[in-house]
Amino acid sequence: MVSIKDIAKRAGVSISTVSYALNGNPKVNAETSSRILEIANEMNYVPNAAARTLKKRQTMIVGAFITSFEGSFYGELLQGMKDMLNKQGYDLIICSGTQSHRLLPEGMLDGAIILDAKFDSDELLRYANRGHKLVVLDRELNHKNISQVLLDNKAGATLAAEYLIESGYRKIYVVTGPEGSFDAEQRLKAVRLTMERNQPLDYIEIQGDFNQSGGVRAARQIMAEYSGPAGVFCLNDEMAIGLYRELKDSSSYTIGKNLSVIGFDNIETARYLQPQLASIDYSKRRWGAVASEQLLNLIAGGQAVHERIYVNLIKANSVRKAED
Repeated sequence: MVSIKDIAKRAGVSISTVSYALNGNPKVNAETSSRILEIANEMNYVPNAAARTLKKRQTMIVGAFITSFEGSFYGELLQGMKDMLNKQGYDLIICSGTQSHRLLPEGMLDGAIILDAKFDSDELLRYANRGHKLVVLDRELNHKNISQVLLDNKAGATLAAEYLIESGYRKIYVVTGPEGSFDAEQRLKAVRLTMERNQPLDYIEIQGDFNQSGGVRAARQIMAEYSGPAGVFCLNDEMAIGLYRELKDSSSYTIGKNLSVIGFDNIETARYLQPQLASIDYSKRRWGAVASEQLLNLIAGGQAVHERIYVNLIKANSVRKAED
């Protein structure tokens, strides 16, 4: 591999002069700088990123750690992160899986945004204790090097549950999320409190997984035990899509007639369902942008700031009055 020492030898200048020229430093006059850059290009010189990182102690790269690449949830969120980071000269890489965790302690990242339920909180705290800058989107961690940017899950789940109750449904199914998911636990906790406040209700929980397969299984269980109109709250839109798909060809059970469904996230693909899906909406792009903004603040030496992303209810024709 060609080094700056090789370039200096051919150009007949010092190593420091080559370094200045390659980095655009005005200490080198334009003619010399142009000649050095031309020689570097001829020799196919590629900067040593690892050496540069050690010298500057900065990579200008941020990692976003997510649980998986399935579903359509992450697109706008990651774009919001990227847009904010790019404005400040940073690049974003997407990470998933335990092997990618080593990018933090090995100094390959200036900071990280965490939305990965499988990333252990104790591990994150160890990194924070070593000075790594983190923003968490899926848990509550108090540390000077960690900012929380959390979705208002409880408010959203309460809005969804109350919407079905106010529509007259006394039988309500809730399709839950995967075990260990912070968002799923927060939403389910709010639903249970809402149900307790509105007794008597026929309230049934069905274990879900935040994937369409969970909605398919829920639809089959509901059809097997159906005994009258019911409201269904899927704790995310992906499961609602699976439920819609399973009921699409049924002549006995119709969404908007036998069942009314509401989801959470208002993802792009769910907006094309017929009848229209009611959902809990928020700006995923803003969520990503705020997360990046808070991480940049930590990297710059600022104090940890916790923020909340607020939600609202998107009503739909698919939620009809139970007596209709």
